[in-house]
Amino acid sequence: MGWWRHEVGKRARGALVVLAIAALAGCGRTAVAPMPGHPQSGVASWYGPGFHGQPTSSGTIYDQHALTAAHQKLPLGTRARVTNLENGKSVEVLINDRGPFARGRIIDLSYAAARAIDMVGPGTARVRVDVVARPANGASHVAYCVQVGAFADEDKARALRARLAREYEGVYVSPVQARPERLYRVRVGPYAERAHAESHAARLAGLGLPAVVTEEPQP
Repeated sequence: MGWWRHEVGKRARGALVVLAIAALAGCGRTAVAPMPGHPQSGVASWYGPGFHGQPTSSGTIYDQHALTAAHQKLPLGTRARVTNLENGKSVEVLINDRGPFARGRIIDLSYAAARAIDMVGPGTARVRVDVVARPANGASHVAYCVQVGAFADEDKARALRARLAREYEGVYVSPVQARPERLYRVRVGPYAERAHAESHAARLAGLGLPAVVTEEPQP
C-alpha cells in the first residue's frame, strides 16, 4: 500500500500538519504533469485507513472508498484514467488531493481505486496516467489557505470562526456539499504563496487545531 501515507496516518493527529508541511516542500521534484493526449508514466502507490475522514488538499473529506487520487501537479478537480501497466486494468479517478511525497512516485490512489486495478496487495505498480477532463470551474490560478476544521453543524463552524477571528485576520466559513451531508469548513487566508500558508498552519497547529494547507481556486 502507500506506505509513507499509511504510516503518517497512524501517528498522533496533532503531528499531521508538521508532516504535511514538510512533505509539501518537496513538490518541486515531480515530473511535468500529464496533459490531454500526453500521458505520464511512473510508479503509483495508495493510501487509506490513516487518512480516511481527514481533509484533502481540495478541502473535501477523504473517503478511501471513493475513486479519487492525489497528484502533485494536476489541477484539483481533474478526472484522470490510471492504467496498471502490469495487468492492463484501468480506473477513472477524481484528483482531489496533493501527493504522493515519496520519491519516485507520481500518483497516490485511494483504497477503492487501488483495488480496482489490483494493486492493493503489491502496494505499488507501474501505471500510465491519462487526463480525461480538466475542471470546468473557470479558475485561472489558485491561492492557498489553512483549513482548521470541517463541521456538519454550521453553528460550530461559526463559533470557531468567531473565536479565531479575535486573533487572526481572514478567518471565514466555506460551505461545501459532501456526500451525504453539507460541511462547513473553517479556513484562514487566502494567501498568494504556499509558504505563507504553511507558516500560518504551523502556528495554528500549535494551538491544537488540525491545520491543513488547502488550495483555493481564484477567478
